[in-house]
Amino acid sequence: MIAPEGALMARVERLCERALADAAHWEAERRYPVDAIRIAGEEGLAGMKVSVEQGGLGLSAAETAGVMECLARHDMAFAFALNSHASFTADLARSGTGEQRERYLPDMLAGRMIGSFLLTEPGAGSDAASITTQARRHGGGWRIDGEKAWVTNGAGANLLKVFAQTDPARGWRGIAAFLVEADTPGVERLPPYATMGGHATGVCGIRFSRVGVGDGAMLHAPGKAFKGALSGIDSARLGVAAMCCGMMASALGHALGRATSRELFGQALGDFQAVQWMLADASTDLEAAWLLTSRAAELIDGGADASVACAHAKKFATRAAWKAISDCMQTMGAHGFRIDAGHPLPRHLAAARMAQWLDGATEIQNLVIARDLLKRAKDGVAFQKIPEKQD
Repeated sequence: MIAPEGALMARVERLCERALADAAHWEAERRYPVDAIRIAGEEGLAGMKVSVEQGGLGLSAAETAGVMECLARHDMAFAFALNSHASFTADLARSGTGEQRERYLPDMLAGRMIGSFLLTEPGAGSDAASITTQARRHGGGWRIDGEKAWVTNGAGANLLKVFAQTDPARGWRGIAAFLVEADTPGVERLPPYATMGGHATGVCGIRFSRVGVGDGAMLHAPGKAFKGALSGIDSARLGVAAMCCGMMASALGHALGRATSRELFGQALGDFQAVQWMLADASTDLEAAWLLTSRAAELIDGGADASVACAHAKKFATRAAWKAISDCMQTMGAHGFRIDAGHPLPRHLAAARMAQWLDGATEIQNLVIARDLLKRAKDGVAFQKIPEKQD
């Protein structure tokens, strides 16, 4: 992964110093870090995916992945929450009307307003096209009814991007996306989920009961909304892969520190071959995950189809992180298991498991990869690695 450099690295370091030192307490206290998002806005990182002309940093996919990798060394849950907010902000800047941008974009860029993406429902996860939240015509606007689940940033969100079905007979083509302010009458924020290692994501459910919005609240029209939701999935999966790289690097660093400072039976812990081999395997998996993630970022930045590359990166990095972090904890003995020992490995391990479901479970990545393999085979294309350039 290409690490952030110069002024960008300074922004990331200031954010970590100002906001992430308290990350361990977010989990213990079941606290969503509203202030950390605000500080990210002050450092410009809430707008990392927004063009410079519109007030953002205009980072490439590789640069954004580098930021996510750095932040996840401290706390993956916060990195994921910020990435979600930044993606929403970029979508608003790119697709919003002039009125929508004028009303919301400055506060979203500054972190004064937190955004949430509401697609998943209690009965519609990976099969997102089957959502049942409905938007019906009412007067001069729309009335929204339904319930959303697994809403990242939901615990502190001010602005919601709500995907709702306007015409069930049209299937995914009937889905539209609306901007709904969280304090609109009829919006009910449900209690945050008690997750393991991911409380800083602010995940909760949100219910809509006869919520009225005007025509000006529509961000994506039917026929475009669902395609728009899927178009951002590659960069989302790239972000998760980069975060897993960050957690693996953090775990390996802490394990190496323990291996070189702890003595056992009169010699350094790192002198034992069993410890050396676990650390070496973790390092190899980290290098492989970095390369897959970097390759996927290059394809996105080059304008190529990166869906298969991102699926490979997310699938491998999430699996590798689970094993590497677990092995690093094993080399540290019982010290690696303590949540009060001044290191983040137990939190990293829980987040690595969470990462295997975020933005498409591992099994979904296998579907993406397998369908591409079979399509190429049916088309008579000999098996090969992901090509340098895709038509």
